[in-house]
Amino acid sequence: MSRASDDGARGTPRPLFGTDGIRGVANREPMTAETVMKVGAAAGGLFLRGDHRHRIVIGKDTRLSGYLFESALTAGFISVGMDVVLVGPMPTPAVAILTRALRADLGVMISASHNPFADNGIKLFGPDGYKLSDEMEARIEAGVAAGAPGLAAPEALGRARRLDDAEGRYMEFVKNSFPRPLGLEGSRIVIDCAHGAAYKVAPTVLWELGAEVVTIGAEPDGLNINAGCGSTDTALLARTVLERGADIGIALDGDADRVVMCDENGEEIDGDHIMALIASHWADEGRLKGGGVVATVMSNLGLERYLADSGLALARTRVGDRYVVEHMRRHGFNLGGEQSGHIVLGDHSTTGDGLMAALQTLAALAATGRRASDATRLFDALPQLLRNVRVTGGDPLRSARAQAAIAAAEARLGARGRLVVRPSGTEPVIRLMAEGDDEALVSAVIDDVAAAVIEAAEQAGERTGAAAQ
Repeated sequence: MSRASDDGARGTPRPLFGTDGIRGVANREPMTAETVMKVGAAAGGLFLRGDHRHRIVIGKDTRLSGYLFESALTAGFISVGMDVVLVGPMPTPAVAILTRALRADLGVMISASHNPFADNGIKLFGPDGYKLSDEMEARIEAGVAAGAPGLAAPEALGRARRLDDAEGRYMEFVKNSFPRPLGLEGSRIVIDCAHGAAYKVAPTVLWELGAEVVTIGAEPDGLNINAGCGSTDTALLARTVLERGADIGIALDGDADRVVMCDENGEEIDGDHIMALIASHWADEGRLKGGGVVATVMSNLGLERYLADSGLALARTRVGDRYVVEHMRRHGFNLGGEQSGHIVLGDHSTTGDGLMAALQTLAALAATGRRASDATRLFDALPQLLRNVRVTGGDPLRSARAQAAIAAAEARLGARGRLVVRPSGTEPVIRLMAEGDDEALVSAVIDDVAAAVIEAAEQAGERTGAAAQ
């Protein structure tokens, strides 16, 4: 079974925080107004540091429930004496950037990322713009469980205001990451904003850099975020690229921290291929740091082989862009990401930024003059199969039956492939991934492991089901 770096290893599972903040169905625990207000108060209490006027930045995506949680968080922070700066619908990376730029004590993004509109979540950033550590999240959980924090005196309550120039600040920051004098003049680009947080800023940035922009997925109504569009469903993007004769298509997710692209033929370009192109371009220019790229255990073995052939390393971490960032910071890398499209550009951002990663891809294309179908196909991905096994309670991976099946699968794959078995950090499923040179072997291996996990769960009296992705 594939092993990731120990950097950022997570300890005992916690009731509130998962792989990427807090997430759940809106108006159901833990994503209720009451609990979210307690999270605000507990987090705010931890970041009261010194006698200056404390400040929190709160952004959100376009979900209907964002109004509910924006108000609840504001109440929680104000109750412990912290001022709140509201920036409205903005990408997650914009909140991280603004937290640092405004010298805020904390940043909060209200979003469930690529999930459907009924879900929502909370992502927290420290004053340095990086996501909070496991330790800080555990302390916030403890504060929520402990109940009422030290509430501010009436005269010490915080205030709330809206930041009118938040969009402009972020757009200028993103545009400045694009190498000059390169421009996008003469390029026709389709941008799918997933009816999400970047529906205003992403098309504007591309247009201001000179592109002819075709915009889709930019009419949010509170209920249509990620619905039939965005990085998790690129059929509309591919169709629009072909219909409009575009040079490339860009699909963001609901909070715009991930990106998936399409070439001029409508063929998808995932995060692994984006990282390969940026790494090669940066290495040629002497800009790549750390001697390679940081990715998770889910990135394709084809990427690892391509980088090795280019004299570059691939360091792997557990799933989650926060763990990628931790490894990058600890070991001096400036490029990392996930196959799903979280791309972290360490010289520019503290978290995944879909728009900025798209711009670096466009810069590489502009510098070489190559079409996307040529420049982004630097390696052939190995056959890779993903499967989810849904469980209710217990841990079937501890059973002798499941462990034996995993060991047998690893032996069958040998050096020709990889197997990753892990509990999800966001929902009650066991995630299975197998890849290798032999597609039939990959399929057989994942069938065997899935059957063993299901059997182990059923023997424990759990309700289970397997769903191929």
